[in-house]
Amino acid sequence: MLRNEDLTGAVFRGSHLTLSDFSHSTLAGAKLNETEVSRARFEGATLFRADFTKAIGWRANFGRAVLEQASFHAADMSRANFTGIKAAGANFTKSELNRSDFTGADLSGADLSKSELARVVFHRTGLKGVNFSYSNLSRARLNGARFEDVNLTRSYLYLTLLGGADLSGAVGLTQAQIDIACGTAETRLPTGLVPPPGWPCAEEAE
Repeated sequence: MLRNEDLTGAVFRGSHLTLSDFSHSTLAGAKLNETEVSRARFEGATLFRADFTKAIGWRANFGRAVLEQASFHAADMSRANFTGIKAAGANFTKSELNRSDFTGADLSGADLSKSELARVVFHRTGLKGVNFSYSNLSRARLNGARFEDVNLTRSYLYLTLLGGADLSGAVGLTQAQIDIACGTAETRLPTGLVPPPGWPCAEEAE
């Protein structure tokens, strides 16, 4: 139980921290690389520039945490809670984030390239300048999202939910990607791309 503690710069490298509680603690610059933090709690914690490289955090809770410029490179954070986080400039490259929830998060300028993002929820998420290149976004929920300067080069968009999304500012998007995604009549596309005949997609059960 490490709630409300000042752990600035702490080194937990390689530690087993399953079910630990760091809620509202300060861990700016902390080293948590290669740690096991599954089901750990980081709600409201300050994790500015914290290092979670190659960490494992299934169902970890980062709700409303400050994760600006934090690194989750090659981490496995599947089914984690990232709702309401502030993660501008964070590094999620090559990470496993399947079925995680980023509702209400700020991911401005974050790098999620080459990541596994299947069925991730991006409801009301700030995505300006995000790099999704070469990521798997299959069945991710991006309804109503605004893709301002978002890089979608070679992203896999199989059944990705784009209903009402504004993709007009997306970079690297191709017709082939749109053809396998799920949009609606309200989805805005970049100049030169057109909605495929299959839109809107049929509802699919979980």
